[in-house]
Amino acid sequence: MSQDRLSQMVISIMLLAGFDVSERCNIRPRSFDLIAKKGDPLVTIKVVSHIDSITADIAWDLNLIARHLEATPLIIGERARDTELERGVVYIRYGLFAITPETLYDYFVEGNSPMVYASPGGLYVKIKGDLLREMRERSGMSLGDLASHLGVSRRTISKYESGMGTTLEIAIRLEEVFNAPLVETIDLIGHPSPEPVKPPEPVSGDILSDLERIGMEIYAMRQAPFQALALFNRHTILTAYGTSQKVMKRAPFIGNISQLTETFAVCIATDYKKQKKIGRMLLIGEDHLHSLEDGSELIDMINK
Repeated sequence: MSQDRLSQMVISIMLLAGFDVSERCNIRPRSFDLIAKKGDPLVTIKVVSHIDSITADIAWDLNLIARHLEATPLIIGERARDTELERGVVYIRYGLFAITPETLYDYFVEGNSPMVYASPGGLYVKIKGDLLREMRERSGMSLGDLASHLGVSRRTISKYESGMGTTLEIAIRLEEVFNAPLVETIDLIGHPSPEPVKPPEPVSGDILSDLERIGMEIYAMRQAPFQALALFNRHTILTAYGTSQKVMKRAPFIGNISQLTETFAVCIATDYKKQKKIGRMLLIGEDHLHSLEDGSELIDMINK
């Protein structure tokens, strides 16, 4: 399936599930393609045909943006290596969940959570450890009894009861032994995004340094359609900068994202002398930024 068709399928699924969906990002580089919102749940989505094309920089941005927007990052794709992704299976790329459009549909439209995750060596599920222990003890079985029945060690059973994953075959046999559903579902929305695997890069450049000077906490992006996330007094500001021609290409999409996520947006032009509001987004010149003494002045300008 082409990238365009895949993206349109994802948009259709999220709309069918009742989400408001952002414009599709057509700016390169891009670490995400869509943002979808339904009440509190906010989802940042990267759409790729081949999930192995996700780089560390893309995953870094996608995760960082999701963490600061209190969103769930998801990768939607069709293939990994030389095989098709399976419906109902969750794959992991740099700690982020990757699923097929069909799994996306099952979860958000049909309300069916996946149970299976892919890991080196095959497909696995997570056992409800407390329930397994309760069922085993209620049945009068020792760790050794159950281990002998399954052909595994007592230590392995103990690990299952502590939440360790197991193969589909073992999970099926456990459920047959106790005649109870013991496999945990995977909550795509409730899954916390991973801690950053690298420290944030030091801020460089006059504009980002100027934002830090007025009290902003800056997170530089690597592949996003905006160059930084600026934080100030619980405000999140999507920040882009460059020549007027460059920032104006980005402004409509950044403004759309800002509106959907209820954040602020500012574009700083190196060759612009005025200030202008475009919807929720503020366009100012670099010289105007130099004149500010505190971040609250920038917030006031955005709010006007």
